[in-house]
Amino acid sequence: MSFEPTWWISAVEAPIVAALFWMIHGLRHDLHDRIDRAAERESEAARRTRDDLAEFKLEVARSYVPLSLIRDVDRRLSQHLLRIEEKLEAVGTLRLRDRLGGDEP
Repeated sequence: MSFEPTWWISAVEAPIVAALFWMIHGLRHDLHDRIDRAAERESEAARRTRDDLAEFKLEVARSYVPLSLIRDVDRRLSQHLLRIEEKLEAVGTLRLRDRLGGDEP
């Protein structure tokens, strides 16, 4: 019983091709997993960086202007608004008197 060389080549070639296919499939699957994990790490890093930046901005906003200065500006602004309100009320009262046609106080 003698086997021809093409039979030996076919007998050895089929398992080698199957093994190569399986190795390529495994490598491809591993590569996709690595890419997914890298994307997750990058998005997590970007989220942490964004959160850190937001905290830093908040801290800068809190410490940039002293609270006493904010209170002073608020007090002055309130005083100006009250004066404007008084002037508008005076103008409104004068117009009402003019409409009523009286010189009454």
